[in-house]
Amino acid sequence: MGLHDFTFYDLINRNARSFNNRPAWLEADDGRSLTFGQFKETVDRLASGLQRSGIEKGDRIGVVGKNSLEYFLIYGAAAALGAIVLPVNWRLSTEEVIFNLNDCEPKALFVGSDHAEMINEAKERLAGVEQIYNLEINAGAFCGIETILDNSGLFEPADVSADDGFVIIHTAAVAGRPRGALLSHGNLLCANLTIDYYFELSPVDVHLSLLPLFHVGGLFMATASFQAGANNVNMHKFNADMAVELIEKQRVSILFEFAPILSSIIEAAEKTGKTLPSLKSVGGLDAPETIEKYQQLTGGNFYCLYGQTETSCVATMGRYNDKPGSAGKPVPLGAIQLVDDYDQPVSPGQTGEITMKGPMVFKGYWNLPEDNAHTFREGWHHTGDLGRFDEDGFLWYAGRKPEKELIKPGGENVYPAEVEKVILQHPAVDATVVFGVPDPKWKEGIKAVCQLKVGQTLDPQDLIDFVGKRIARFKKPQYVEFIPELPIKNDGELDRETIKKQYGGNQ
Repeated sequence: MGLHDFTFYDLINRNARSFNNRPAWLEADDGRSLTFGQFKETVDRLASGLQRSGIEKGDRIGVVGKNSLEYFLIYGAAAALGAIVLPVNWRLSTEEVIFNLNDCEPKALFVGSDHAEMINEAKERLAGVEQIYNLEINAGAFCGIETILDNSGLFEPADVSADDGFVIIHTAAVAGRPRGALLSHGNLLCANLTIDYYFELSPVDVHLSLLPLFHVGGLFMATASFQAGANNVNMHKFNADMAVELIEKQRVSILFEFAPILSSIIEAAEKTGKTLPSLKSVGGLDAPETIEKYQQLTGGNFYCLYGQTETSCVATMGRYNDKPGSAGKPVPLGAIQLVDDYDQPVSPGQTGEITMKGPMVFKGYWNLPEDNAHTFREGWHHTGDLGRFDEDGFLWYAGRKPEKELIKPGGENVYPAEVEKVILQHPAVDATVVFGVPDPKWKEGIKAVCQLKVGQTLDPQDLIDFVGKRIARFKKPQYVEFIPELPIKNDGELDRETIKKQYGGNQ
């Protein structure tokens, strides 16, 4: 490690000295807790055990499981060894999980008990995996994590720089396949400071960790809280009634959410007459009526943002009340430029592709040099998203570029092309167009407009179930409409814009 480097493991050491006896982590389900000093000691034992098992700098460590203390400890141990964590979305189908794992070939894999059967059946198809461990203590079908924690904690620290890779998070399947976005230690720590700056986090704060640690939002909110010396209260699985109880009992001051999490918390609180006054800050994406109801109930602030995995979670941010409907302003260490199809800057007020440069831009897609060259052309990261700046410098999100159209049900990323590919596998479907529509629960829902083959009939629910069995269930359409013939353009291509205009209204 160089003179000017600082890594996530350096942060763990720093916090063990600065906040030694302060609470760092609480497991809501079983009451286990660690101070910052205990956290470092446990990370060291896990790092020692992993190093003895053969994990070296640059090796990948896969995780398939729900949020837990052990999950967060793996991030710390990987940082100490210079290994790269590969957190896998457990909501994906078996085939999708296998693809993501084989894309990055982890040497070790930690598996939660809920997913042990799936991995056990697929283990012969996993390239490069030498050892599979249970993610939970004394639970699961594989080697126990407790066996690699049983040591003195002595290990040989790796020579890790701030620019070295730390985590690979797969993005939605553009062009038919997910891409692993590689984020560095520097990306993470810079994003942490940005989040701490906006939320004014300090050691007195308590973060309710309820988004999954395989998601950049869940991971970076947990690490940002850790960096500030705040306490992380972890939920293994989200439950609105339990969240209300934890907010009140643990004096939770901050959380990050995607619809419909906040509305369900508000509803649960109102049933018991609670006003949740400790909840001073909430960030995320939600409907205006939900945001305003939260602010009226608690008196807290809601923070809106624009970002993606590739920008280390946030690129712009601001309080909702500063400019309702906007995504805030560029973060302090991020330059944002809007460009046209020829990569020329557009004038204020005009819509252009959002591009970014700065220390929060990711290192690139894993083993995809051509994609990286295209994404990083002209010295800017091209997000594929559209936006415009108003006269006050606030960014207004304007959707995706046509070739990268994206649907975001409940904060997840779904590319229409991926869903369309599965729908077209059904023998009764001749053609389809998938797009996002307003949804009262998820903010944005998935709709499929389909043309059936001559003489074929199909029930909408049967098609929905067909898709849900082949890819992650959150990617299946909530709405299906069959029409006699899909409109086409003069060049013979489906007229997607006309289809969306005609069939994309209120559901």
